[in-house]
Amino acid sequence: MQPHPNVRAVQEALDGADARDGSGTPSAVRLLPDAVHTAAAAAEALGVEVGQIANSLVFDADGAPLLVLTSGAHRVDTAGLAASIGVTRLRRATPEFVREHTGQVIGGVAPVGHPRPLRTVVDTALDTYAEIWAAGGVPRAVFPTTYPELLRVTGGTPAEVA
Repeated sequence: MQPHPNVRAVQEALDGADARDGSGTPSAVRLLPDAVHTAAAAAEALGVEVGQIANSLVFDADGAPLLVLTSGAHRVDTAGLAASIGVTRLRRATPEFVREHTGQVIGGVAPVGHPRPLRTVVDTALDTYAEIWAAGGVPRAVFPTTYPELLRVTGGTPAEVA
């Protein structure tokens, strides 16, 4: 069975960036038995702490997409984040906006593998974990990585987002 095109795009982006997991081996997208639509469900399926899950949240930042990779252990302070990155209005994007800019659906949005690079902010809280897990392009796909790798492969900016 061929992997979903989004999973293929994510794996190709990881391979192209020579992305590594917590043990230093190449990051590989894994398919879980079932879809995981929340950080808690992903953590349970993987046997890790919820804080190790890098939620990929897309926001509409003054009309432009902003990808926020945040620890599953907390919520984004949109007012504080907007002020820190210099945008007037930061609001959760619609499913259509997310798909338009990422090519992926909410619940499976990966940090990479989009049609075009997205402005990305990476939660500094993720730096407390040796290995973190991110979505792989569809709701049942995930991949392991590290905080430095997530910053590197996304070109993201570290920020406190909670």
